Amino acid sequence: MSGEQELGITESKEHSPGEWYAEVVQKAGLADYAPMGGFIVTRPRGYAVWERIQSHLDGWFKDTGVQNAYFPLFIPESYLEREKDVVEGFDPEVAWVTHGGHEELEERLAVRPTSESIIAPFMAQWTRSHRDLPMRLNQWCSVVRWEATETKPFFRTKEFLWQEGHTAHEDEEGAWDETMTRLDQYERLYEEVMAMPPLKGRKPEHDKFPGAHTTTTVEALMPDGKSVQAATSHYLGTSFAEAFDITYADESEEEKVAHTTSWGLSWRAMGALIMTHSDDQGLVLPPALAPTQVVVVPIWQEDTKDDVLEYSADLAAELETAGIRVELDDRDHRNPGFKYNEHELNGVPLRIEVGPHEVDDEEATLVHRPDGESETVDREDIDDTVADHLDTVHAKLYASAEETLEGEIREAESREKILGTIGQHGGYVKCGWCGDEDCEDPIKEAIAAEIVMVPLDRDEEPVHDECAICGEDAEETAYFAKSY
Repeated sequence: MSGEQELGITESKEHSPGEWYAEVVQKAGLADYAPMGGFIVTRPRGYAVWERIQSHLDGWFKDTGVQNAYFPLFIPESYLEREKDVVEGFDPEVAWVTHGGHEELEERLAVRPTSESIIAPFMAQWTRSHRDLPMRLNQWCSVVRWEATETKPFFRTKEFLWQEGHTAHEDEEGAWDETMTRLDQYERLYEEVMAMPPLKGRKPEHDKFPGAHTTTTVEALMPDGKSVQAATSHYLGTSFAEAFDITYADESEEEKVAHTTSWGLSWRAMGALIMTHSDDQGLVLPPALAPTQVVVVPIWQEDTKDDVLEYSADLAAELETAGIRVELDDRDHRNPGFKYNEHELNGVPLRIEVGPHEVDDEEATLVHRPDGESETVDREDIDDTVADHLDTVHAKLYASAEETLEGEIREAESREKILGTIGQHGGYVKCGWCGDEDCEDPIKEAIAAEIVMVPLDRDEEPVHDECAICGEDAEETAYFAKSY
């Protein structure tokens, strides 16, 4: 990926979404492929987007009592073995360190696939009394899962960035409230920051986090009709606390077992963001996440150059003072058309064009990235006007994503109808389901679709009386979809 490359996007989102996605990621400067298969290099623009996702979530976490910590990248095998009291673990996907320098280690070290087995023992050590609870910890880190899948930047990589929260509570009520608080924050992130409408639900019993009592999820529908597991929040019950001895003395000095949760969001969110909003011109970013929210492009002839540049610089300075992330593109070796295409490729949400007419009339021409809509506005109060237009850009992106979702949730009352509907349209198909994992298998084998979620409310009546696959009484509603 080094050397000269064609600036624009050559692949079609509609006709070759996989190739199109890879091209957007590379040409918009988000990531490159690493020399080792399954790994990527996150470039500054890509990392800046991740930092903004991180910043929003981190602030909300801290507002609700979470403290950040950091635990080692390496986990002793004996610690990982303790987790087997609860689950089979991540054995097939674990990367192991066996040597330090030339010396063979006495005990293998796992490169963390997730951190329950290293965090839980310390939570146990730090929890003595009910006064120590609730304990809310979070860490921002990378994890490694050695999956033999084709690399898809931000969607599928052996190493990926994420946050993982781990909490301990006195009782089920406190832990369940925590689980829902985090799920609601993930939903808020997608709606308010990423301009994407997610669906909230619960994973079926056979697909919940190993050892968990309940796994809740937010799912996002991509334009190609596939679903993305956008974030998960798990109520773990007491299983992990029993395995790792997370106990506390209650007010009567009686020893009790804590109830725990874990919850996480990975940079898969970035993959969903890119896939949802971007187009055949390149990257499209919502204003809250764009490293550059506004680019000012001066357009001049030699006799107007000084006036146009001065006017543009003053305008950019005013926007910067107002807290808007702005770039003044005053390069004189590139023409305006090249600049427009480049900033569209890079996903800048709003472009301001300034030519001699704008200078003479004390105006500015604003162009929206998603659809090219333009409006010439007064120079006065430009900071408020630009802020309003950035809100409009967010609203446009949300409306477009919402339109993608609407009409993509269909019903089916038979196996054939499920297969035909997903095969023809993609999206979600909801149906009655008996609750037996075996009834998922024929759908999964035929078209690689699975149950991505069931309703959060366990008491919600199923959409149909009978299971669409076996015809037995339906226990709940299942949402089938193909997924990333």
